[in-house]
Amino acid sequence: NVVNGCEHIYETLETLTELLELAEEDESLMQEIAKDTQDVTSEIEKLEFRRMFSGEMDSNNAFLDIQSGSGGTEAQDWAEMLMRMYMRWADSHGFKITVDDVSDGDVAGIKGCTLKIEGEYAYGWLRTETGIHRLVRKSPFDSNSKRHTSFASVFISPEVDDDIDIEINPADLRVDTYRASGAGGQHVNKTDSAVRITHIPTNIVVQSQSDRSQHKNRDSAMKQLKSKLYEMELQKRSAEKNALEDTKADIG
Repeated sequence: NVVNGCEHIYETLETLTELLELAEEDESLMQEIAKDTQDVTSEIEKLEFRRMFSGEMDSNNAFLDIQSGSGGTEAQDWAEMLMRMYMRWADSHGFKITVDDVSDGDVAGIKGCTLKIEGEYAYGWLRTETGIHRLVRKSPFDSNSKRHTSFASVFISPEVDDDIDIEINPADLRVDTYRASGAGGQHVNKTDSAVRITHIPTNIVVQSQSDRSQHKNRDSAMKQLKSKLYEMELQKRSAEKNALEDTKADIG
């Protein structure tokens, strides 16, 4: 309970303040006060963490979708740079990383990818990354070394628990299977194990080719779809709430 935690911290600080006035030259008491102060600091940091990650889905795993923007090879290289950066970041935080899908670029880089990041508060850490990411540099792919601006979109969505009901009409889905490419071995490439699902009403496309089993890839793709539909609904409600607040402000 956050309230009880705050009350406990306040009471402890009052006690430590009183003890500090009495301690004067008592070395052992000063050491005890120092230890208790460290404990209180740790409690405050935990409460601050809970305040920052107080969203309903913040503690969940996350799906991270990267799509290169216009700009050809330069943009595709930037998309791959982002993928590597996020994977290294996730690894440094002890998160498990699964490459659900990756589409190689024409010359270098990637056209897009979907990563699943598993770990405590993965979505909470990543949710603010959604948006357009820009890179300005002298392009190594330009013989004239001209400055280029490249764009890539990043979309973060939480893995939705099974107990959250998201209605998806099977008639709204187009399911395609194809041969997996990239990592996975020869066996993967010999069968149509990769799965692509298109949600026709929203035009959301999800893909998975991380497993040799078509059934498991379909399950993974459906989890991605539910995740994206949930995040879109959250954004829709947030936009409606903001619009209502703006209206109230205008009236006021």
